[in-house]
Amino acid sequence: MILILLGPPGAGKGTQAQRIVEKRGIPQLSTGDMLRAAIASGSELGKKVQAIMDRGDLVSDEVIEAIITARIQEPDCAKGFILDGAVRTVGQAEMIDRVLAGQGRSLDVVIELVVDEKELLNRLRSRIREAEAAGQPLRADDTEETFQKRQQVYREQTAPLIPYYENQGKLRRVDGMGTVEQVAAAVDAVLDEIDAAKAENSAEGRRVKS
Repeated sequence: MILILLGPPGAGKGTQAQRIVEKRGIPQLSTGDMLRAAIASGSELGKKVQAIMDRGDLVSDEVIEAIITARIQEPDCAKGFILDGAVRTVGQAEMIDRVLAGQGRSLDVVIELVVDEKELLNRLRSRIREAEAAGQPLRADDTEETFQKRQQVYREQTAPLIPYYENQGKLRRVDGMGTVEQVAAAVDAVLDEIDAAKAENSAEGRRVKS
């Protein structure tokens, strides 16, 4: 199962991704983790990444492509993986499609966690009030200004992925406003359906060959 979780900041993607990791035994691949792993490996590619980061430069899409290509060939990705933060723009989505096709694989499903931005903002305000009342420190990015900026970036850069994957027939929507358990159950239902369809297609392929 190869999948992407889409949704604006605060939609709960990280929480749902971790549940999928634990239940289905597939890794969650983030660009940051892959870059750090490449550096730690001491490979030629890792040394190149280290030099780029030491200069304070941004890692190019070409280097990211090489890192993802190498990472998904590792044994723990044989059953699939979750792409986390590696696909934020249509250009990156096209790159992922190209990398997977080069290995005879393809993305199975993109799950969009549909949320109400106004309600997410209300929840943030409640957390801020509760933290202030309890005298607890707030995270540096736990502010309304940061929240709204991140939402704007999502709408401008990442939201175009929705029609991109919808046109491929791979987008599935899940209500992200329920409890963690309710959202997880809805996500599981989608993944179970995809697994069942893949199993049926595989069985059909075997019947045709025989």
